[in-house]
Amino acid sequence: MIIRTRWRSFFQTVTLHLGAAALIGYFAFQGYNGQYGLLARRHFEQELADLTAQRDDIRSRREALEAKVALLSPERIDADTLDEEARALLNLVNPKDLVLLRTPGTTARPE
Repeated sequence: MIIRTRWRSFFQTVTLHLGAAALIGYFAFQGYNGQYGLLARRHFEQELADLTAQRDDIRSRREALEAKVALLSPERIDADTLDEEARALLNLVNPKDLVLLRTPGTTARPE
């Protein structure tokens, strides 16, 4: 009987330690790889940086469009902007203008 009690005590201790190690391992794994772990936090921070850059880009384009619209407002019309828009819309040029023709898809080279 004494041997069985010692073996039972030994196996209970080993089982308890293995269970505690498994529980600690589970929480350590979830803390690193889980839905809200360290890797997920890095991903969230990268996504936040990407979305912030995208927001800033959209905001700057919106401000540029608002400035262009303000130049065409009925209260204060900018003559140069009106002339540029009219020529682009009507596909006309002034005889004194220098026209540079480009093929589609190429960019202008600064000289």
